[in-house]
Amino acid sequence: MSHGPLPDRDDKTIAAAGTGLAPAIDRGLAVLNSIIVVFASIALVAACTILSYSVLSRALFKAANYWQDEAAVFLLVGATFMTAAYVQQNRGHIGIEAFVGLLSPLANRIRLWLVDAATFLFCAFFTWKSWTLAHEAYVDGQVSNSMWSPPLAIPYSLMALGMSLLCIQILVQLALPFVGARRP
Repeated sequence: MSHGPLPDRDDKTIAAAGTGLAPAIDRGLAVLNSIIVVFASIALVAACTILSYSVLSRALFKAANYWQDEAAVFLLVGATFMTAAYVQQNRGHIGIEAFVGLLSPLANRIRLWLVDAATFLFCAFFTWKSWTLAHEAYVDGQVSNSMWSPPLAIPYSLMALGMSLLCIQILVQLALPFVGARRP
């Protein structure tokens, strides 16, 4: 429950102002994330359309639909992982807000930085494992177990790429306080 603006959420939606590498990367990620969100939105609408078509064609025409579920899952995986950096950039993730009101602004900035550091460590491991999974799927020619048999390298690559963007976003957010950049 929130009763007003939160001290650690007042910097969302606008990229960092300032000069240097970290603010420039943050601004570039903001543009890239905005583009990805548009494509992810299209992917979500496509997944909804595919699933609706699947239900209707099965119910009305007793049509076999061996590809629809996997296509929708691939689109949902891509949309979910590719937009993770956008969510992080806007601090839109779910967070525990119990301490926000109790701590000073400096303590909240330190808390936020420590959470970002721990998040980065987890995401870096997840990214590494995602890339190894994508590489194995590509090299081994792994496909799904359905009649359609799409290559599993597709969703694994989307997962790895999305996690890579998330790691870059978190690294930039970790660096911004040290380069004196402010988020307007």
